Amino acid sequence: MKIRVQRFCTHRKPEPKVEVEYEIPLKNPTLLEALSYIKTNIDQTLTFDSGCRSEVCGSCAVRVNEKEKLSCGYKVQDGDVITPLSKLPVIKDLVVKADASFMTLIRTRAFLEKNKVVKQSKEDEKLIEKQSDCILCNSCFSSCPVLEVNKEFLGPFSLTRVLRYVNDKRCEDEKQKIDLVQQNGIWDCTLCGECTVACPQGIDPKMDIMNLRAKSAQYGYMDPNFGSFGGGLSF
Repeated sequence: MKIRVQRFCTHRKPEPKVEVEYEIPLKNPTLLEALSYIKTNIDQTLTFDSGCRSEVCGSCAVRVNEKEKLSCGYKVQDGDVITPLSKLPVIKDLVVKADASFMTLIRTRAFLEKNKVVKQSKEDEKLIEKQSDCILCNSCFSSCPVLEVNKEFLGPFSLTRVLRYVNDKRCEDEKQKIDLVQQNGIWDCTLCGECTVACPQGIDPKMDIMNLRAKSAQYGYMDPNFGSFGGGLSF
């Protein structure tokens, strides 16, 4: 079995990005096992991230044939092309710098900041359960086409996190969180669904964004682009 891995390092001159082919003599390995084999037996300079090895921490996310995958869960196929996550600066090889994407959580205040003590029912817990499963792997961020043209876009996982806290009965600052997702947020999303396909946890950021739009309408917000759709009505 052969796979190609994109090697990238700013110190390589004149071409910092190259694809290198490796032969893997393992049977039915995960991508993480294949990468570990390469590093141990073929090229110790290969650089990649890993953590829990159980599809929980999200640190090993990469792109395989231009689709986001967790290395520890994906089974390698002959001819696979492995590249780092998109939309994020590459540090070296398959390792990216995710500071900018994680900063969106601060920009949206996507955490329980002002809370009240209330009794939660099983239904209340169920309402925020799926969004709480986000492992911050950046797969949805990498897959988002909006970030190609608008680097200030908040991105799918931060908006999913906002809905998680907006739907939490303990949250006292729901209006503030809704206010913060209006610009470069929910109305900028094209609802293409690429983030939903990319999520390894089965979260549906597209639907979460649609729910945030409905929540926003309750506070008097509307799509700022609405006026440009057809030029309005005439009688």
